[in-house]
Amino acid sequence: MQDVQVQILDDGPIVVKGNAHLLDAEGTSINTQNEVYLCRCGQSNNKPYCDGVHKGQFTSCIRAKNLG
Repeated sequence: MQDVQVQILDDGPIVVKGNAHLLDAEGTSINTQNEVYLCRCGQSNNKPYCDGVHKGQFTSCIRAKNLG
């Protein structure tokens, strides 16, 4: 089984790499490729995918917190 990597980009989308199955709210499968960019700003005209409309209008830098 291939690993799936999920990365949150600074001021940008969520990148999903690998053989992931993307489902909508009703559990219906959405077509994906081996690498997808998911919108997290809410402004994309191509949801759930990022279309770049966020550039210069969305800021968010997420860092992992040490839970141990």
